[in-house]
Amino acid sequence: MIRKILLVEDDVLMREFITDYFTKEQWEVYEADNGRLAMELFEEIFVDLVVLDIMMPEMDGWSVCRRIREKSDVPIIIITARTEDDDHIMGFELGADEYVTKPLSPRVLVARAKALMKRKEGTVGREGDLLIFGSLQVNRMAHTVSVAGNAIYLAPKEYELLIFLTKHYGKVLSRDHILNAVWGYDYLGDLRTVDTHVKKLRAKLGDAGRYISTVIRSGYKFDMER
Repeated sequence: MIRKILLVEDDVLMREFITDYFTKEQWEVYEADNGRLAMELFEEIFVDLVVLDIMMPEMDGWSVCRRIREKSDVPIIIITARTEDDDHIMGFELGADEYVTKPLSPRVLVARAKALMKRKEGTVGREGDLLIFGSLQVNRMAHTVSVAGNAIYLAPKEYELLIFLTKHYGKVLSRDHILNAVWGYDYLGDLRTVDTHVKKLRAKLGDAGRYISTVIRSGYKFDMER
């Protein structure tokens, strides 16, 4: 299967170098050298992955990442020469899936891209718009949820929360990250909103509620290894 990647990098040589490696692996690469062009291409082309540099002209990578996340859950790998922890945290809070620091190895970048696509596409029983996690099934097209064949009614925010957690399968998500992603940056409530909805969601999912684990002093994680 040929996958499509949007590569956003303003350094010409680096962009060509990365493109060569992805092309050899049968990826179809679309290139942008600034954030504005990146968003134009993203609106026009369905891509499977975005590789995004942070320091770019016209629109920086943070802004591009934020705007993409408002529209799509496409996997995003951020690449940057900055190594500060705050930058890493900001990238993940904006919805990035991976973070690679320059100087980077294109071979390592391609390997991480492959691993990310495997996690997103197949390791937890994903089949199109049907997500399967043990006894839990989520039909994203129909917006329905069932456990052991029994339909479960979820309020809109409970459903959005479940989708967000499953999208980041196996990753620890902070309460801030969840609050901003599900309720929005302009939401005036506090972090207790997240705890309350997680509690309600677990109760409604019954036995499948155990897939949502609490990570002390960090947040929540959705996985089946419990």
